Amino acid sequence: MISPGAAAAAAMSRANRTKRTTTTTATAIAAITAMTAATARPARTDIAWSEPFCSEGANCFRLGRGADGLAHIGTTGSAAYVSDSLDALRALISAVKAGAADHLLA
Repeated sequence: MISPGAAAAAAMSRANRTKRTTTTTATAIAAITAMTAATARPARTDIAWSEPFCSEGANCFRLGRGADGLAHIGTTGSAAYVSDSLDALRALISAVKAGAADHLLA
């Protein structure tokens, strides 16, 4: 049988762990929010988007190239997109064609 003192100590320990976890989570969320706000890009109008690629799903993907030579991948209906070099886009497309993402279709 656990003594009342030991039970209280265990409860206090659990409460402290929960408080630390909550504080750590809140701190992490605040840091991510700050990073996102700091790295938010203004809308670009110099990206030449190709026709959207739509399949059976609800999302249509679009590929584009900016005046700066970067490649961009986004979805229709959203201003958000990912940018990287043309070589990175080429490598991504080659990997998908080679079956690197086949496990996602199973």
